[in-house]
Amino acid sequence: MIHVLVVDDDFMVARLHSSVVSRQPGFEVVGAARNGAEALAAVRSLRPDLVLLDIHLPDMSGLEVLRRFRESAADYPVDVIVISAARDLDSLRTALRGGVFQYLVKPFEIESLRSRLKEYAEHRAELQRLTDVDQAEVDRVFRAQGSRGAVAAPKGISPETTDLVVQALGDAPDDGMSASDCAEVTGLSRSSTRRYLEHLVTIGRAEMRPRYGVAGRPERRYRLVRR
Repeated sequence: MIHVLVVDDDFMVARLHSSVVSRQPGFEVVGAARNGAEALAAVRSLRPDLVLLDIHLPDMSGLEVLRRFRESAADYPVDVIVISAARDLDSLRTALRGGVFQYLVKPFEIESLRSRLKEYAEHRAELQRLTDVDQAEVDRVFRAQGSRGAVAAPKGISPETTDLVVQALGDAPDDGMSASDCAEVTGLSRSSTRRYLEHLVTIGRAEMRPRYGVAGRPERRYRLVRR
């Protein structure tokens, strides 16, 4: 069995995630924590294999919890799936540097969590099967991990509309475009456009820079990150 610790300060959310995990074949919830201190203590006492970790916790950031997990990895090794509403690029980068297996952005379809749990179980089983590996095996494992390590799109974000917004950004001038500009080009509402633009920033496909010099608040300008 894969033992799981659920960390979320929202009781109802923690119960929902625990229910999903409990129904997943091969998984067992061993505990729940409402803040960072409880999470750290639970990892030491319960020794879970996997932690579902929220970032917005009342006593410390989940990213600080992740950092402390890694400091004690020799004694208490644990894998992590981040589940959070945090969509900023700094949180994503910190999570990736902390070696998270997956990063799910709230809100998301429950099937996305089931899918990530299944992928984790398959990846864990694959690693346990390996003994004396050659470079080809190493490359295969890391390629598989890399393909799973992306940020899951939040609920309501469609690939087709994402491609439409990416195309608009690709045709934008050098200083990028505002959400209003992008909405006019794509035909989307301004609120929907901004949501897609922020998602692209989160996954590293776009960058946002404020433009000063205009009346009122600085204008947020979005540019495509060229690959």
